[in-house]
Amino acid sequence: MKSSADIRKLFLDFFAGKGHEVVSSSPLVPANDPTLLFTNAGMVQFKETFLGQETRAYTRAVTTQRCVRAGGKHNDLENVGYTARHHTFFEMLGNFSFGDYFKREAIQYAWEFLTDTLGLPPEKLWVTVFEEDDEAADIWLKEIGISAERFSRIGAKDNFWSMGDTGPCGPCSEIFYDHGPEVAGGPPGTPEEDGDRYIEIWNLVFMQYNRSADGTLTPLPKPSVDTGMGLERLAAVLQNVHNNYDIDLFQHLIKAIQALSGTEDSSNFSLRVIADHIRSCSFMIADGVHPSNEGRGYVLRRIIRRAIRHGHKLGLKDTFFHKLVQPLVDEMGEAFPELAQAQSLVEKALLQEENRFADTLDNGLRILDQAIEDMGDKEIPGETVFLLYDTYGFPIDLTADIARERGLTIDIAGFERAMEEQRSRARSASQFGGGMTEQLNIDSETEFCGYEHTQEDGTITDIILNGEHVDSLNEGQEGILVLDNTPFYAESGGQVGDHGEITTDSASFTVTDTRKQGKAFTHIGRCENGRFQVGQKVTAQIDENNRLATALNHSATHLLHAALRKVLGDHVTQKGSLVDPHRLRFDFSHFEPLTDAQLHEIERMVNQQIRMNHPVETRLMALEEAKNSGAMALFGEKYDEKVRVLSMSDFSIELCGGTHVRNTGDIGLFKITAEAGIASGVRRIEAVTGDTALDFVDNTLNTLNQVSELLKAKPDNVQDKASALVQRNRELEKELESLKGKLASSAGDDLANDAKDINGIKVLASTLEGADGKALRDAVDQLKNKLGSAAIVLTSVKDEKITIIAGVTKDITDKIRAGDLVGHVAGQVGGKGGGRPDMAQGGGNEPQNLAAALASVSDWVGSKLEN
Repeated sequence: MKSSADIRKLFLDFFAGKGHEVVSSSPLVPANDPTLLFTNAGMVQFKETFLGQETRAYTRAVTTQRCVRAGGKHNDLENVGYTARHHTFFEMLGNFSFGDYFKREAIQYAWEFLTDTLGLPPEKLWVTVFEEDDEAADIWLKEIGISAERFSRIGAKDNFWSMGDTGPCGPCSEIFYDHGPEVAGGPPGTPEEDGDRYIEIWNLVFMQYNRSADGTLTPLPKPSVDTGMGLERLAAVLQNVHNNYDIDLFQHLIKAIQALSGTEDSSNFSLRVIADHIRSCSFMIADGVHPSNEGRGYVLRRIIRRAIRHGHKLGLKDTFFHKLVQPLVDEMGEAFPELAQAQSLVEKALLQEENRFADTLDNGLRILDQAIEDMGDKEIPGETVFLLYDTYGFPIDLTADIARERGLTIDIAGFERAMEEQRSRARSASQFGGGMTEQLNIDSETEFCGYEHTQEDGTITDIILNGEHVDSLNEGQEGILVLDNTPFYAESGGQVGDHGEITTDSASFTVTDTRKQGKAFTHIGRCENGRFQVGQKVTAQIDENNRLATALNHSATHLLHAALRKVLGDHVTQKGSLVDPHRLRFDFSHFEPLTDAQLHEIERMVNQQIRMNHPVETRLMALEEAKNSGAMALFGEKYDEKVRVLSMSDFSIELCGGTHVRNTGDIGLFKITAEAGIASGVRRIEAVTGDTALDFVDNTLNTLNQVSELLKAKPDNVQDKASALVQRNRELEKELESLKGKLASSAGDDLANDAKDINGIKVLASTLEGADGKALRDAVDQLKNKLGSAAIVLTSVKDEKITIIAGVTKDITDKIRAGDLVGHVAGQVGGKGGGRPDMAQGGGNEPQNLAAALASVSDWVGSKLEN
């Protein structure tokens, strides 16, 4: 039996032997592609190559791509566990041609690999082509010699592929495996094709045309090939099983779950769900996705929580999901070393999410069970689905999953109405502002010369005013200048854009920001005087002090990143950054607050590298060469084939296009100013460098000296003096509380004599000057004990604010409630209140009405007793 690892290796080796570049799987988060939640096919990382927007050093490639289909347009989550072949995570084997070979070679390679390398019987394979693709049909029938009895022509719905409504597209040829007549189902293209007998294992896409907006198909100058074959489906064929969950990749995981749960039936539905979900969740986290309430993070959270619920069904009440990462690494860590490297991070993230959901899972299930008992039909109300989502963290598909198991449905429309009401409330509480951030249609390109120069001559190629392209910009107008050549760095990679000035002999333009729009640099600012025109020669001069201060922070960020990984571990990866002239901000993956000792060690390590005054070196090299040299690439960034590698000795080596210091010593000083969590599994450090760091230290020392003077202590023992002062303050507070209690007791003795008898009930309404809320409550409790059956209101006034406490003895709360009593008084002094039947609290801000309000208490109590 061929293992999944064997099949993966055979595929890569086969196509490498056919001149294909073996390209590593791209991350599950597509680089610079907002149209996709996750990488869902092997061609995603080559999308720009197919579109002609980038070139690569090779024209043939082969990959085994990790894919997720659990959100957006491609979502298989709800089918996982119910079918034999649906997964949230799967591996797609693919070979690609970028204008090199086409249909003939693609078909020949596929047939050779399946029948010769893998040894599949030709009579077990069925082939389809697009109904109009005579070329592919002739290759299969006349050259490969496949039997016409195992061949179908299929319409565009299944056998014509497109990247979108417009753009590259072309016919497909699909290869199916016949599991035999004992399995229900008919050949592709027949009414019985939905059965499981014939299973598609490989799709060969021939990108042959470009589709225009009106639907016209124009032949591409360089036709290409994109193929995809599911490893799991192929393994099922070769391991002679009909269900993907019976292959080795899943069986090892299922056995691990059985060991944790004690479940003996390996075909248990929940075992399969959990086995699938640990794969997708682990790879998502390894690729930088963290549980959250939006976007990719919410998809991850949904899958984790679905897995936890199925563990709950298996009797796994304690945390268990994170314990499956190790068996997964054992199975797939060699093929995907990034998973093994991130193992500790993945385990921590899953454990944290398990603990978070465990607090609400049981309560949510009880709410759902009660709702089902109270239902009059087979549909769970939308209000209940929303309550479970909003209060107990149940994603809608989790509730739908439970409903499906019990033969029920959910009121999706009702849920959406409740969601929209919540969104409307959120929108009404939010305000959004805008700036010059809209996408502009700029055809020109800008050459950046700012690594070597701070001033450079250039030509204006475009002017934009109020979002429109214009020929000129006049004095006093704010707009955008685009140059063919500039020393201004455009905002990128967390580094803010340069400031400065663009001038001619008779005009000047102040640049307040620089950004990228496609391949153009936009200089945003104001024409201070004169006039600028398209085609005009200008001189661009950056603010050198601003650039230098920014460079200090950017270089320090690289040192910080390296220090974090050395102190905390290799799981630390960058999640965002901001470097400007004033500070640096660095977001990174880590699942707990940093200790003071860790922060001190990180800061010490960075400053040590600064004192060593390493030269900051940059080199241009091929992307793969850079990665092999140990250079760190930032997660989610899209890199060209040639990249800029920045190194500071061997302490820090990263890919970076920003501007930096010449030597680490130029940074001067590095000082951390803050550390905090900003999202689940993401921390943030803020720091300053250079003169700003010196100012920070000076200000801190000045504050220390001022505190020392106030405490009459020397700076080196100010902590002891402050600790002693805090301790003394606590003792005084205790003494004060004790005195207040005695005061309340004494006042209570005096006030008891003022109580009036109303139909056998003692009624007291008075003010205790200088008493706080606690003293008033203590006094009310003491008076209730002294007076027997009683209704009491005590108040105090401080800074025009009234505190009101009402108390009623329990024997009369059926007639008089403390909440009603305090409301009666508070309503007359501009306030409100509430509480228990025997004790309530309120307030007000109209002390001028307090006397009358207290005087009315006796009549109010009397009226209640009469009713």
